[in-house]
Amino acid sequence: MKYRQQECVFDMDWSPDEAIDNMLWHVAIQNAIEYSGKAAPGSVIGRIMSIRQDLRPHGKILSPLIAKKVAQANKLATDEGLDYLRSILETEAPELLEQRQKQAKRTGLPELLNAEKGKVVLRFAPNPNGPLSFGHARGIIINGEYAKEYDGELILRFDDTDTSVKPPMLEAYDLIQKEAEWLLGFVPHRMVIASDRIEHYYQYVEQMLNGGFGYVCKCSAETFREYRVSMTECPCRAYSNLENLELWQGMLDGSFQPGEAVVRVRTDMALKNPALRDWPALRIQDTETNPHPRKDIGSRYRVWPLLDFQSAVEDHLQGVTHIIRGKDLMDSTRKQKLLYEHFGWTYPETMYWGRVKVHEWGGFSTSQMRKDIESGLFEGWSDPRLPTIASLSGSGIQATALRNFWIELGVTQKDIAVPLATLYSHNIKIIDDDAPRIAFIREPIALTLEGVNETIVELPTHPNTTGLGTRKIQLHDAVVYIEKADLQHKTLRLKEFGDFDIEGNTARFVAKERTDKRKIVHWTSKNSSVDASLVQVIDGEICRLDGKLESHQLAVNTPVQIERIGYGIISGDNEITFTHD
Repeated sequence: MKYRQQECVFDMDWSPDEAIDNMLWHVAIQNAIEYSGKAAPGSVIGRIMSIRQDLRPHGKILSPLIAKKVAQANKLATDEGLDYLRSILETEAPELLEQRQKQAKRTGLPELLNAEKGKVVLRFAPNPNGPLSFGHARGIIINGEYAKEYDGELILRFDDTDTSVKPPMLEAYDLIQKEAEWLLGFVPHRMVIASDRIEHYYQYVEQMLNGGFGYVCKCSAETFREYRVSMTECPCRAYSNLENLELWQGMLDGSFQPGEAVVRVRTDMALKNPALRDWPALRIQDTETNPHPRKDIGSRYRVWPLLDFQSAVEDHLQGVTHIIRGKDLMDSTRKQKLLYEHFGWTYPETMYWGRVKVHEWGGFSTSQMRKDIESGLFEGWSDPRLPTIASLSGSGIQATALRNFWIELGVTQKDIAVPLATLYSHNIKIIDDDAPRIAFIREPIALTLEGVNETIVELPTHPNTTGLGTRKIQLHDAVVYIEKADLQHKTLRLKEFGDFDIEGNTARFVAKERTDKRKIVHWTSKNSSVDASLVQVIDGEICRLDGKLESHQLAVNTPVQIERIGYGIISGDNEITFTHD
C-alpha cells in the first residue's frame, strides 16, 4: 500500500473510505514508533495532510478519528511493545517504516567525503578583529565535531593579515582561544597566527614569479577593473620573470606606495567568472600609520597577503584535508583551486553551508559591533543585546546547547531562518534537571503572617531532582514578600507553604493543604532575602529591575529557574540575569 501526495479535490459530500481509514491507522502507528509509544494527534494530522493534501478540507471530520487511532496505537505500544507495532507496518505499510528509518539516518552531520579516520585535518580561521560571535560558533563547532568523529585535528588559525579594512584587536587573540575551548569542550590541537608567517608566504610569491604564474601589476584598481570587464590582458602580464622579481623587491623596499602595485595570480582573462581573472594575491599596506597591533609585528612588513592567497598557502602547509565554509565563499574556492593547480597541489575536500538568520537579530557584523561598542552604543562585547559568545555565555546559554543547536541544523546549502526559541529549547534540555529554583520578587509587598507557628519553611530546591536538597526560608519576623501584582487576589497559596487569606498587609493562615483553587504565588521572607536586581533586555534596552532575591549560596554563573519568571543565571552577589522563558 503506497501513500503519496494527491491533487487537492474538494467534495462537499465526503466521508473517509477504507483506504483512508487504513492510512490514518498506519500513520498513527508510525508516529507511536517514532515517539516510543507517545504519538501525538497534532503530529499525525500534520503528516497525513502533507501526504494527502486533498484531505485538508476534511480536517474537522478526520481530527476525532485520528485522535482515536492515536490512542489505540499508544495503548498497543504499552500493551504489546514497539516491536509489535513495527511488525504491523512491515506487513501492511512497509514504506512508512522505511521512510522513518531513512530520515533517522540523515540526522546529525553528513559524512565527510574521502575522509580517513585519524588523518582528517580541519581548521577554524577567524579574523581577530573582535571576539567570537554567534555565527562564528557554527564554524568552530561543526569543524570540532568532525575532528572528534574522525579522530582528526582541528587547527585554530588567526587570519590577521588585514591591518586596514578589518584591523585585528589585540585582546581578541586570547578571548577567541578561551571562547573556542568553551564551545568545543576541548583545546584545539594546533594554533597558527598568520601574521607570524609572512616570510613563508613571501617564499611562495617568489615561486610564483619564477614560475611565471604570478606577476606584479602596477595598474590602478580602476584601470584593472576595465581590463577584467573587457577580458583584456593587462600590459603588466608581459613582464619577464626577472622583471617581476625586481618589481617585487621594489614593493618590499618601499619603492611603491599602497595602491601602486599588487601581486596577481595569472589565470585566464577569458574565464566566465570575472572574480577569477588574474586575482590579487598580495598588496602594500600602510603599516607606518596603521601598524599591526601585535608588538612583535608592528610595522615590520609593508606587503601583506590577501585572504584568498594566505589561506590557500596555509591550508597546504598545515595539511588541511577538509574545508567547511559558507557558500558565499565559493569564489574563494575557485580562486584557490587555480592557485593549487599552478603549484601542483591537491585541494582539500570542500563542503558548504547556507546562511542562518535568527529572527530576533538583525545583520550584525563583528566590525559594526566593534564600532558600536567604541562609540558607546553598547556596553561591551558581553552586552546582552549583542549576538556574541561573551553575551550568550554571560546570559546563561550553555556551550552544549550551542553545540546541539548547530549540529541539529547540520551542513546544508539552504538558507535557514530560525527563532531564538530553538536555541533556548536546547538550553532548557541541558539545564532544567539541575537548575535550582529561586525566588525573585518584583515590586515586593511585605505581608505579616498570622496564625503561623513555624520559624523555618523548607522548599524543594528542585521539584523533580531530590538530590539537590531543600531551601530553608527563615520566618523569625513572620514577614514575607510577594509581588505587588499578586496582592489583587484576596486568597492566595504561598507555594510549598500553605493557603492564606489576605486582608490589607496581613496574610492569615488557613491550611497547609490546598483548600480550593486559589492562585499559587512565589514568595520569600524578610529573614531570607536580599535587595537585588534582575537584569533583562526588554524592547532592545537593558533593564535592571530592583526587588527581593531569595538568599542563597549559589556560585556566580550557576543556571537557575527564577520562579514564575523563567531561566536565569547568578551574575553577582545581588544580581541575577534573565536568560529566557
